[in-house]
Amino acid sequence: FRVAYGGAQELFDVHPDLTCLGKIIGGGFPVGAYGGKKEIMDLIAPVGPVYQAGTLSGNPVAMTAGLETLKVLKETGTYERLDALSETFAKGVQEAAKDAGIPVFQTRVGSMLGLFFTDEQVFDFKSAKKSNTEQYAKYFHELLARGHYIAPSQFEALFLSLAHDEDVIAETLSGISEALRHV
Repeated sequence: FRVAYGGAQELFDVHPDLTCLGKIIGGGFPVGAYGGKKEIMDLIAPVGPVYQAGTLSGNPVAMTAGLETLKVLKETGTYERLDALSETFAKGVQEAAKDAGIPVFQTRVGSMLGLFFTDEQVFDFKSAKKSNTEQYAKYFHELLARGHYIAPSQFEALFLSLAHDEDVIAETLSGISEALRHV
């Protein structure tokens, strides 16, 4: 749900055998869901021999949060807004890095972003490992000292949400610009 109401499979026109959904299906609560083709789902009890259960399966708070999240995501213009905010953020990061004289490579699909301290294209794990992880660690700590918490590893994604409005993005980009000058 981060890139389209039908997920990445909708965006990239992929027709999977099995779809797995994480916390977004519960509005951020600890829950997941899966679904798939009939021949796979028929393997799950009570029809099939595979038993599946979970401590929070069907938790009413998580399910309510998930339903409300799905309602918001279905509103007209939601994904266009997320994409526009993410594009603004990515361009701001790129400009801040350029101003600081630090080569970076960014990845972005919708509101999911990645930042690698390298002047080479990153397209898989092997190319990502060529990035300067020490520089990223310094960046992480510089941002943290300024009140901005990002993933502590450059191998993790950054996610924007509808809670990140223009003011939050501008404030974060200011912190990023400052942090990059100290990397």
